Amino acid sequence: MGLITGQFNEAFTPIMDGVTNVVRNYAYWLNKKYGVSYVITPHFPKYTDREEYEVIRYHSFSVPRRPPYRTGVPAFDIQFMRRIRNIPFDIVHAHSPFSAGRIAMSIAHKRGIPVIASFHSKYYDDLLESLKFEGAARIGVSVIVDFYNQADFVWTVNNATAGTLREYGYKGHIEVVNNGTEFETARDRNQEGRQVNERLNLKPDELVFLYVGQLVWQKNLKTLINALALLRDMGMEYRMLMAGMGYAANDLKKMAEDLDLTDRVIFLGAVLDRKYLKSLFCRADLLLFPSVYDNASIVVQEAASQKCPPLLIRGSNTAEGVIDGVNGLLCENSPEAIAQKIHDGVHRYDLSRIGEKAHETLYRNWESIVDEVCGRYKEIVNAYKRIRA
Repeated sequence: MGLITGQFNEAFTPIMDGVTNVVRNYAYWLNKKYGVSYVITPHFPKYTDREEYEVIRYHSFSVPRRPPYRTGVPAFDIQFMRRIRNIPFDIVHAHSPFSAGRIAMSIAHKRGIPVIASFHSKYYDDLLESLKFEGAARIGVSVIVDFYNQADFVWTVNNATAGTLREYGYKGHIEVVNNGTEFETARDRNQEGRQVNERLNLKPDELVFLYVGQLVWQKNLKTLINALALLRDMGMEYRMLMAGMGYAANDLKKMAEDLDLTDRVIFLGAVLDRKYLKSLFCRADLLLFPSVYDNASIVVQEAASQKCPPLLIRGSNTAEGVIDGVNGLLCENSPEAIAQKIHDGVHRYDLSRIGEKAHETLYRNWESIVDEVCGRYKEIVNAYKRIRA
């Protein structure tokens, strides 16, 4: 009989961020190949789940200053509590230290089953943005570290992220489990990109840059927009596609307007159509991802799957594994440095060659990742059974 697993996270479709992507693919491949998998997450208003596995939701309310994110109070949801009690989980996996993660922790401790807690985000940055007070943010981080101290196993997505968790004060053992992408490489990248030309009225030979992610200040997008203005002043013709949604969307659009970039920067909103998102990576000449907030953004792997090279900030967690001029471009964190690196990338580097190397070194598909995850799950479950025998 296969494993019965639970993936617990504070966000899920239709909120599309990196952690949602992890949870979706864990649940999909575990359910498809290895047993029965469930996703446990807060309720999202006016949304109906259509996944091939069961998504169990509990009463929720919006997170102040962080739309569209939600959290919840599962103990007040009698129907949810009754449903969750009837699932004989073998192992539970918390992808958030908040309400969803605490449900996983409670289930594991009450039933004597293992709980894994993955550290995905720089929570201090999120708390500081929301609370606007360093002392409160530090207290919040100490509570989060206490959550990870209660887990049986703690996973991070790369070594740099493990370092961030150590900086927060966690001293226990950490396992590194990489992310992947469900995208298969397009047979004909140019043909895939043509539908973007038709949809957005782009010229076939037009230089196209792409950003995919939340439109929030933590992603360093003010620096990116200023860099795009400098690039325009350097005489470069280009179109910049911004795919995503977030609380800073309107302010970013106003910023682009004030800098006279409205004819160059196209805000696409949230791109939920995965086939269209894949075509965006095929069309883009360069992924611009200036975030120093992300730990190991899946968007870099998604771009690499379609041989689109990334430009990242040198020393950022997401830049782990990227070598400047080989499988990506790295620069310092300033508008001037980003603009200059883009200019050099277009005029001095062979972006096609760098994209090929990114595909060779950065791309892994989710099925192979989850094969390894399930192998580790089985090791953990069997070890627990031996201890309890």
